[in-house]
Amino acid sequence: MSSLIPVRFQDFDLDAMAQAEGRVAIIIPSDGKMNPAARRANRLTKGAVARLVESEKFEKSKTGDVISMAWPAGMAAEALDVVVLPRRPEADEARKAGAALAKSAGGKDMLVMVGNQAQTENLALGMVLRSYDFNAHKTKDSEGSGSITIGHSKPKEAEAEFAPLYAIADGVRMTRDLTNEPANVLTTTEFADRLVEMQELGLEVEVLEEDKLAELGMRTLLSVGQGSASPSKVVVMHWNGGDKDDAPLALVGKGVVFDTGGISLKPAGGMEDMTMDMGGAGVVAGTMRALAKRKAKANVVGLVGLVENMPSGNATRPGDVVKSMKGDTVEIINTDAEGRLVLCDVMWYAQERFKPVGMIDLATLTGAIIIGLGHENAGVFSNNDTFCDAFLKSARAEDEGAWRMPLGDAYDKLLKSRIADMKNVGGRPAGSITAAQFLQRFVKADTPWIHLDIAGVASVSSETSYAPKGATGWGVRALSRFVQDNFE
Repeated sequence: MSSLIPVRFQDFDLDAMAQAEGRVAIIIPSDGKMNPAARRANRLTKGAVARLVESEKFEKSKTGDVISMAWPAGMAAEALDVVVLPRRPEADEARKAGAALAKSAGGKDMLVMVGNQAQTENLALGMVLRSYDFNAHKTKDSEGSGSITIGHSKPKEAEAEFAPLYAIADGVRMTRDLTNEPANVLTTTEFADRLVEMQELGLEVEVLEEDKLAELGMRTLLSVGQGSASPSKVVVMHWNGGDKDDAPLALVGKGVVFDTGGISLKPAGGMEDMTMDMGGAGVVAGTMRALAKRKAKANVVGLVGLVENMPSGNATRPGDVVKSMKGDTVEIINTDAEGRLVLCDVMWYAQERFKPVGMIDLATLTGAIIIGLGHENAGVFSNNDTFCDAFLKSARAEDEGAWRMPLGDAYDKLLKSRIADMKNVGGRPAGSITAAQFLQRFVKADTPWIHLDIAGVASVSSETSYAPKGATGWGVRALSRFVQDNFE
């Protein structure tokens, strides 16, 4: 597993700039007005910073850009990085500037001279998020991810403001690690074991094995994993940080550690990417870690269904009829529409056992959502406008793309089966919506509910503002903010 880049806050000592090794960063707003750190850097470099500010390159720069000066004269550092940022930036501007700074650092130690710059905590968060590197399976020794030292006029106060964000970053790190892991490493058993380890953070963790799942009647979930040698499991994580009598918020994640499509076998091309089909469970795990590490004053329960969808002589066949925990029967038309079969049982269990104040499920559920929204936004479906609007507000605040999609009776009719209560697919048109309609059948009328289809945002083939290519950790920051703003 990876580790977070260490961040240290120290006094704003201008004398430290000359001898600092690695990289030194200063902040200059677009108007070119230099703060004390910039003026000191300018003196050390014999006016080079002033010449940069007067240049066409600086004039054309945008908020969040980083301009690097290699091997600056008068300094021991190998580079002086100039961050173009207002004195009082928006939170997302500071985060993106920090991410750009981390990208330019390339794993080197960095001294960032911020003084009394506003939004320092978000600048540091962006640096930590973008410094992530998953190299657990590379045999060559890693060069390391360096360290970040922040020179601040009030370092203890700045460190205290950053601490909860560092906890959230650790949740993002865990989600990325889980989503990046190959399936021969992250088996259902290994996944469950990693979640059990979080008991040391104060989480209560239960693992429900196949015999218990059968006893509970989770037959649709079990039907997905019955073709695999890996045992199906449900892991329940409790964070009890709120009042004892408060009902919890429930987070439910799809954890298909590898998806071949089952008997409805996927094409070979691109199947190697199906190691990320447990992305929803990864987000739930990372969010629960973040809540525990920042000691959230709320009650939240996270439930993940862990299965592997494989073809074998024991695998579920197209045309089979399976009864859910709720009691409804499902005709399996396509065994590659398996995520909803996992979620529906876990969602019903969550409502029956915990009577949650609200429920959010997350899943890399449909390729159709990528066609509709690309890799910029997760699809958001909900039965409750107030609940949904609150989440969308949190996602916007954390700069995590989310777009609400429709639900309706006309879509629901597409799930009608001749021989069972419903089919597990509704055909090609509106594939993401009919998947959500399927899940809504397992949501009680009095339960506010959101379904997040994260197939397009959980793992991407090119870098984003906050992550290298691969797993993004999308959702951990938005969900943590949602809990903070609505349940604490």
